[in-house]
Amino acid sequence: MSEKINIEQIAELARLNLKPAEREKLAKDLESILAYVDQLKELKTDSVPPTSHVLPLENVFRKDEVKKTDIRDRVLEHAPKRESNFFKVPKIIEGA
Repeated sequence: MSEKINIEQIAELARLNLKPAEREKLAKDLESILAYVDQLKELKTDSVPPTSHVLPLENVFRKDEVKKTDIRDRVLEHAPKRESNFFKVPKIIEGA
């Protein structure tokens, strides 16, 4: 890496209060990370297909199926008041 990393600016942007020892360590860590990224850039990946996962995964979910259910009626049985297929609750906000 030929460019010097400006740790003060990075710390300011990230709103980090770093001690001098922390700044030195962070600078070394960032330099090694960026050097590794530069190494990765040298790899020939033209023949490698893009992937989102290293294993060939397929959708493991079942297909959606519409089924009849009585859950709404069973839940509304417990409502103190109901109107048609809805809970009826007292009005708590006055209109403007």
